[in-house]
Amino acid sequence: MNEEALLSRASEERELIFERYERGRENLVGQIDPWEDPEFEEYHKTDRYGFIHDERLPQKTAPQKVNAEVEREKKWIKMLSQWDSPSTKEKLHRRIYKGIPLSLRMNVWSKLLDINRIKSENIGKYQKMLKLAKAWSTDVRQIDSDVNRQFREHQFYRERYSEKQCSLFNVLCAYSMFNSEVGYCQGMSGLAGVLLMYMDEEDAFWALAVLLTDKRYAMHGLYIEGFPKLTRFLEHHDKILTKFMPKLKQHFDKFGLDAILYSLKWFFVCFVERVPFSLCLRVWDIYLLDGERVITAMAYTILKLHKKTIMKLNDMDLIVNYIQVKLHKDFGYEDDVVIYHLERSMEELKRAKLDYPGNPPPSELPKRSLGMFVEPDKRSKIGQRAENFSEREKQARAAVISRREKAELDLQVLRASQSDTVSEHSEVASGAPCDSVSGLGSRRSLADTSVTSTADLSVFSSGRSHAPDNSLDTHSIVSDDGTGSDGSGICGMSIQRAPSTAHSTPRGTPHPPSVSPMSDDVVRIHVTYNPLSASPSHLQPISPSKMKNYNEVHHKPVSLGFYTTNGSNRQTDNRIRIQVPSEELLTPVVDSGRIINQRYIESHTELYDLK
Repeated sequence: MNEEALLSRASEERELIFERYERGRENLVGQIDPWEDPEFEEYHKTDRYGFIHDERLPQKTAPQKVNAEVEREKKWIKMLSQWDSPSTKEKLHRRIYKGIPLSLRMNVWSKLLDINRIKSENIGKYQKMLKLAKAWSTDVRQIDSDVNRQFREHQFYRERYSEKQCSLFNVLCAYSMFNSEVGYCQGMSGLAGVLLMYMDEEDAFWALAVLLTDKRYAMHGLYIEGFPKLTRFLEHHDKILTKFMPKLKQHFDKFGLDAILYSLKWFFVCFVERVPFSLCLRVWDIYLLDGERVITAMAYTILKLHKKTIMKLNDMDLIVNYIQVKLHKDFGYEDDVVIYHLERSMEELKRAKLDYPGNPPPSELPKRSLGMFVEPDKRSKIGQRAENFSEREKQARAAVISRREKAELDLQVLRASQSDTVSEHSEVASGAPCDSVSGLGSRRSLADTSVTSTADLSVFSSGRSHAPDNSLDTHSIVSDDGTGSDGSGICGMSIQRAPSTAHSTPRGTPHPPSVSPMSDDVVRIHVTYNPLSASPSHLQPISPSKMKNYNEVHHKPVSLGFYTTNGSNRQTDNRIRIQVPSEELLTPVVDSGRIINQRYIESHTELYDLK
């Protein structure tokens, strides 16, 4: 297909997507696929914030709590009517930390972000940006995909092409034209989605603009290519852990757990879908008042409150699952208690001069005039990705590799200082890293499983590789026991900037010697196939003690699970096979998540042939 045909196809696709949102749900009856539009749940399963739950919720709020909230609403209404008065400024901090009443959150957020002033200075600008997006935006396809994934458990966004889905699509498309340096990046849909729960469409657009460009929040640096602010805040987070919780930091290092594996949504979307939504709103209230200091302090507070539990988890995936999944379902503390500790954490960090990572450097701030139209180049219009890294991406990658090497050296020193050193097999059995995810190796894991385009976290990788997943989540669907729904327990992760073309890649990749000279050439693979429960009847398990004789007779190595064909010519149906060509078992063999050693086999004679 020639260039002109590709441009024409991209234009037609953009027009078709916009047309569906403009027509809305009522005019698309029979044209919405069932998978796009899950059935609505009963009313009694919807909480006060609009989120739908699988189980029945308590029918009523305690009368005392209702009365207290009514009294607080009266005080807030009076304060809103006197917003610029000295008495309001004096009370504002204390009352916001106590919590903004739900019914008044829209008014208070608009005041904190000064939305009315910004709108009055930019009359007609939003409509102009939306019109430009319809004609020129190269991010429409990715935005369309993300809109239908965002907050699908919320009543506002559950139905395809609902009013709020259309508003979310419009806000993101318009902003992709307003701020051409950022365009659109995943994570922004989460921000805009929360804003639209409490604001109308144009107000949410300007609120998003404030969050990205105002110096109090400066989120622009999180979403531009290279993600410079993310790197800076992760380094600051590591400094806080090293000073105030060194044992927890050593625990993370022991299992190769870099902060980016558990904190991505902390920084990108201000804890959305990482803590219960009621607590998330309280954090947002304070964030809109006090700015980015709140993010670093809340990250510290979460780990401080749950340090004891985390220290008992001896596996990287279990730790990530606990921080990302379990705390979202049940944080374990009342919201008021968490906010109390958050305020104490902010004071503690301020005394240590660690409350603020510092003013953003010029590289994190917008360079182009906002709202100025820049026509996309032909590559962007067609949706082709750049063949080479940009200079900014190269610099980000070099910085991460440098951190990785330092972290690996620190890990080696830590291991050498431990008196209770365990064997290599025991480390693997207990969930310790296989050196393929040591230190900052977890950053490589992030890069190697990201969906990439001209600017994303694949700059942290030694090579471009891609995966079909394109969500901001840093976990797969994980059950309460810490394993995935497929039994793998693997933690997938990706960040995407549109446009992109995704290709498949293995989830685990060994570090080449050029990147990590101290790491062994070991691949950590989580196998979803369970040979103990699903092995075919014609296969016979064989003991490792008989592996040498088996090799001599059959002249071929034994595969994962030690299954042979019992003399027949039929092939085994193991989907993943790791060959051990030497006479000794050099690589630990895992069967259904358990290390298979001689002792285990002798205690499970019903499973393994020991005759």
